[in-house]
Amino acid sequence: MSLTKIANQFFLRRQRELERHFTHPDALQRDVFSSLIDKGKVTEFGRNHLMSAIRNYDDFVANVPISTYEELKNDIDRMRHGEANLLWPGTVKWYAKSSGTTNDKSKFIPISNDGLRNIHYKGGADVVAIYLRNHPESRIFDGKSLILGGSHSPNYNLANSLVGDLSAILIERINPLVNLFRVPKKQTALLSDFELKRDRIAKECVHKDVTNISGVPSWMLSVLVRVMELSGKEHLEEVWPNLEVFFHGGITFAPYRKQYEQLITSPKMNYMETYNASEGFFGIQDDPNDQSMLLMLDYDVFYEFIPMEEYGQEGAHIIPLVDVELDRNYAMVITTSCGLWRYMIGDTVRFTSKRPYKFVITGRTKYFINAFGEELIMDNAENGLAYACKETGAEIREYTAAPVYMDASAKCRHQWLIEFIKEPDDLKQFGDLLDKKLQEINSDYEAKRSHDVTLQHLEIVKARPDLFNDWLKSKQKLGGQHKVPRLSNSRKNMEELLELQNNT
Repeated sequence: MSLTKIANQFFLRRQRELERHFTHPDALQRDVFSSLIDKGKVTEFGRNHLMSAIRNYDDFVANVPISTYEELKNDIDRMRHGEANLLWPGTVKWYAKSSGTTNDKSKFIPISNDGLRNIHYKGGADVVAIYLRNHPESRIFDGKSLILGGSHSPNYNLANSLVGDLSAILIERINPLVNLFRVPKKQTALLSDFELKRDRIAKECVHKDVTNISGVPSWMLSVLVRVMELSGKEHLEEVWPNLEVFFHGGITFAPYRKQYEQLITSPKMNYMETYNASEGFFGIQDDPNDQSMLLMLDYDVFYEFIPMEEYGQEGAHIIPLVDVELDRNYAMVITTSCGLWRYMIGDTVRFTSKRPYKFVITGRTKYFINAFGEELIMDNAENGLAYACKETGAEIREYTAAPVYMDASAKCRHQWLIEFIKEPDDLKQFGDLLDKKLQEINSDYEAKRSHDVTLQHLEIVKARPDLFNDWLKSKQKLGGQHKVPRLSNSRKNMEELLELQNNT
């Protein structure tokens, strides 16, 4: 009997439990809500918000305010310095570093023991459970799992306390038994230099029997390109003939699908999307024929939603999961066992089903580019351009930016289309200054730009005078409240603008 057949026995109970997402979804969320309130009431945050008096959802709404990172930042920093029982019982020793806010380069999301066990690792195990349910012929445990991770560093030099990429924390704290099936070795997986890491991963894995790969599509593609270079093969299945699935998440897979299908031509190859973030593990694609994901309801995550047409308005309606409507865009609000209370994560979703609850990610609550995991937000762009203008004396009338997705050599960049009022003397210098400033104020952008491995130097395209006005006019959106979209993951607007520029 294969190791996968043996391992599958350990997932049978969980596979049966997951059926409650179809039969009793709302009851699962009620249980999570009660558990989180019961534990949270003993914390400083719980006492300050009278959690001991909360008996139902209405009490919760009345006593606990909606929060952003700015509201929780002081408590999180106290936790990072070793204070206990602030946002969650006990001492939290691990912090996932993600891209920052308007005022900070990075956010530090607390990862408690409960959150690690009942959200992040539970999500990872459920991905396997669901995959094996859908693919009973699988042999993933008969070979190795290539799992990409980031890096971590000491947190304020406190003993056994770490700050870094969530993936690095997960690898650091993972059950040692998992390392029997995982490549590369731990020391390689946690290297901070991605160029060095990519090369070492490829060399360690090229001759292994890899059956499954997990990671962010852009990072993984870069590694696979290096594997192909070392192997001299044309297709990845020639290197790893038993490769059968890519568990992917972090950024949208759509722009990369064609490249993966060109690299991996085997008809047995599968792709499975997950929605796992620093703040929690929220969704799993449970049906290979349905691109929407199953919302995971029995983790330590309680969900609320804000209709996007009301987002940012005073008195906006905030609703629990049971009240969501299909095909409506919502901003997601979470409460978790990591001490995030009614926390606006910044993602937007649309539900495609309510029994079970299934959804698709529709974007972010603000303009952004997150094509390669860089999470470039509007504030980053404005600050970067302001700096470049100040240093060069340039003045900008309009601009937009979009990603240029990876080519077959895993090269990619951001493309900025800028209409200048006053042009800089040296357009290259302007681009260098903008790129430098973006790295200074956004740690994720800085990481992706490291050594030009994942994200190349940005490209500046000078727009002709009145290009943006002409484009808005062509859409009957000239004047009034209409604005040029500043940042976008899609190239649709950019391609229309470039076509208009080239044809006039």
